Amino acid sequence: MSGGGLLVAGTTSDAGKSVVTAGICRWLVRQGVKVAPFKGQNMSLNSFVTREGAEIGRAQAMQAQAARVEPSALMNPVLLKPGSDRSSQVVLMGKPVGELSARGYHGGRQAALLDTVVGCLEELRGSYDAVICEGAGSPAEINLRRTDIVNMGIARAARLPVLVVGDIDRGGVFASFFGTTALLAPEDQELLAGYLVNKFRGDVSLLEPGLDMLKDLTGRPAYGVLPFQHGLGIDEEDGLRVSLRGSVRESQTTAPVGEDVLRVAVCAVPLMSNFTDVDALAAEPGVVVRFVDRAEELVDADLVVVPGTRGTVKALQWLRERGLAGALARRAAEGRPVLGICGGFQVLGERIEDDVESRAGAVDGLGLLPVRVRFEREKTLARPVGEALGERVEGYEIHHGVAEIAGGEAFLDGCRVGSVWGTHWHGSLEADGFRRAFLREVAAAAGRRFVPAPDTSFGALREEQLDRLGDLIEEHADTDALWRLIESGAPSGLPFIPPGAPA
Repeated sequence: MSGGGLLVAGTTSDAGKSVVTAGICRWLVRQGVKVAPFKGQNMSLNSFVTREGAEIGRAQAMQAQAARVEPSALMNPVLLKPGSDRSSQVVLMGKPVGELSARGYHGGRQAALLDTVVGCLEELRGSYDAVICEGAGSPAEINLRRTDIVNMGIARAARLPVLVVGDIDRGGVFASFFGTTALLAPEDQELLAGYLVNKFRGDVSLLEPGLDMLKDLTGRPAYGVLPFQHGLGIDEEDGLRVSLRGSVRESQTTAPVGEDVLRVAVCAVPLMSNFTDVDALAAEPGVVVRFVDRAEELVDADLVVVPGTRGTVKALQWLRERGLAGALARRAAEGRPVLGICGGFQVLGERIEDDVESRAGAVDGLGLLPVRVRFEREKTLARPVGEALGERVEGYEIHHGVAEIAGGEAFLDGCRVGSVWGTHWHGSLEADGFRRAFLREVAAAAGRRFVPAPDTSFGALREEQLDRLGDLIEEHADTDALWRLIESGAPSGLPFIPPGAPA
């Protein structure tokens, strides 16, 4: 017998689908329910490698952690990794299968994947008491409905009840709820059970008349009003979604242990991937992390991070055009710390040969590390374990570039020259002992009297965040009604709201 299910859709991208899905997973597992997350198709540059070597979206890995289960490719069978505004690498069941234009994907390839997506969902439902699915964008994207495999397409195929999340902090949430419903076909509206208001600030009693009117208009209730809370934007899906210049990763409010703070500048390179790597730095008391795109913003930084990217050659060109390449070279000459991760490590090398990603051929790197990189068609997907700075480190690798290292000190799979470090390993900074040792080296090189806190546990902080998400659902949603949806499906007799989807 298949387990229960629910699809968490949204009125827009970034309405809160990922965190609501994680919150429901954490609430359920605390009730003793065996639960798994699922997203049929994800578009994201932030990805993760499972223990079996499959690449999935980081949001689904985070949701699996919320559910206290091991992430697998079944939880995100289709991952799209943008390479430009018009094309993406298609990752199917954790492995790359090619590059497709948006027109080519939506023109036929996407619809052909519906059986795969439904099969993965049914396999999960056969193993778990409940599967909480996340939609993408909006279910009312009427131009894409014919080939949809992540919103109403999967809901209808698997007979899933649908909960629509709306971000009231943006405004217009009632119109968004009503319009989303009214643009769905009658067969899709039959599955849309109700709404969840997200990021509400203020007195809920002032909102209740609107919720009552919405129920009168649509015949569908609100399943809860979640208050706005800071610090819950964990493991975002898409580095393309907003410009990150000047954005600051949420830091701990605890005062620094030493006399100084440590300032970290992250170069907001094009097609930035896995920028969640720096979250572990931001978790340290006294470390301030911000994203920058100007050379002058590197001047007062104690550490500059060049993060991963899906466009290494494009990022290299961008660094040169904006004067950041020169600023990085000056830092290296002065012995001031620079860390390159994955694509960021590759641009710090001497030479890049790329006939795969950019097809630019041989390109000179920044020459800050004795490394030559050759892009291979087969992607490296791995979960390495090693040691650096006397501490055990775990990470994960996602890259086409193969590095040939011709000098420097060994550093994870990369190298170090002076105060310039480079590695392909994502996630290494989540290892508490290694992070503290690395920050001590950075502080010494930067001349800062910064002392890492002796007891910061990134894993414990992440668990606290996930528990906060579970608390939000438990305290502010109608959990009895949610469980009935998950167990029994959408209520029968939900009214049709015209006009419905265009023919």
